[in-house]
Amino acid sequence: MGAPPELSPTALAARLAELGLGSGPVAVAFSGGCDSSVLLHLLAQGPLATRLSAIHCDHGLQPEAARWGERCAATCAALAVPYQALSLAVVVPSGASLEAVAREARYAALAARLPAGATLLTAHHADDQAETLLLMALRGSGPAGLAAMPEAAPFGRGRHLRPLLDRTRDELEVYAHQHGLDWIEDPTNADLGRDRNRLRHRVLPVLRERWPAASRSLARAALLAGEADRLLEALADADLAPYRDPAAPHRLPLAALAHPDPARARNALRRWIAVLGLPPPPATALERVVAEVAPARRDARARVDWPGAWIAKHRDALHAGAPLGALPLGELRWDAQAALRLPDGATLALEPVVGEGLAASCAGRTLAVRFRVGAEALRPSGAAHHRPLKKLLAERGVVPWMRARLPLLYADGELAAVAGVCVAHELAAGPGTPGLRLVWRGHPPLT
Repeated sequence: MGAPPELSPTALAARLAELGLGSGPVAVAFSGGCDSSVLLHLLAQGPLATRLSAIHCDHGLQPEAARWGERCAATCAALAVPYQALSLAVVVPSGASLEAVAREARYAALAARLPAGATLLTAHHADDQAETLLLMALRGSGPAGLAAMPEAAPFGRGRHLRPLLDRTRDELEVYAHQHGLDWIEDPTNADLGRDRNRLRHRVLPVLRERWPAASRSLARAALLAGEADRLLEALADADLAPYRDPAAPHRLPLAALAHPDPARARNALRRWIAVLGLPPPPATALERVVAEVAPARRDARARVDWPGAWIAKHRDALHAGAPLGALPLGELRWDAQAALRLPDGATLALEPVVGEGLAASCAGRTLAVRFRVGAEALRPSGAAHHRPLKKLLAERGVVPWMRARLPLLYADGELAAVAGVCVAHELAAGPGTPGLRLVWRGHPPLT
């Protein structure tokens, strides 16, 4: 991988053109460090200066954060670049990575701030890419992880470009010194307790003693891994195409995994999970789904969980989703004048209809929402007899993990409706008469 042209505003503009930079606004994620200072300086001297701005994210994690913001504002003023600062409240869950949580909060804030058609530029370089690839390799990642950071990717309502991935940290520092740039040194970058810093200060220097172009070579390997990953995605899309149901993307028929090569089945599973927007599963989870969950008995409740997601088998399909949280308990009184928010964030509402749903007179009764405790029964509208709710839900194909989460609407203590399933015959609206449809919004899929 040969060295790119000398670092200059012209060379950077050419690189951005290669990456397909659009005609909309351009914003630099500006930390004030050496890398982003170089990127901002290059852009401010080039043809993009008229549509350039800088955004600084203050995570509030460093005592000097406020002073850093002031320095960033002064730098932008000197370059005549419009500047804005975002203050982030970073809450780190127990066991989570501070760096990962801060990164997610930063990108979420940037995506929310950028207008449609805008491009976010970040100053990640070849050494950053090399560190990321090594981290992913040490975690046992496949091609998607080894691809590390893409040069171009969708971002919010626009795109995210990393135009300096072909440059090394040393090249950026040389440019910074040549142009007398003043930048911020983050003290956490010297903390060897962080994996990335240990690779940066202890591992990569040793590699470069023997292989001076190690960072560029590793960055090249990440680029090739990205190409391989895109080919694997295309193969998975072809394998999944006959089985995808746009109305039920969370459900995958087991026939989709019938390929004799387990690696092909794992590849399809990995793609299905990614398209759903769920966290990538570890290799052990994929192996368990293929080897244990998929071939389990039709009536077995086989399931695999990993942080942020799960896959379970129901009948002849796999289902995937995010964690559902604790089961709802107790009773919720409801006057039906406004939507009722349930403990899991979903809502219930009664909306006027004609000839279906509950009889309109139910609105005048004492309403309460409960959840299953067992032994409930009702006569569904149009049915001849009362049925145990347990059997009714099984017949309707409601997945087992949602049966205890169904809101049960009681009117004057009588079971009137099961959200998403049915209403009681005795309380149903008659043909042509005013009715109330029980609408349950924001819940996970039932079938």
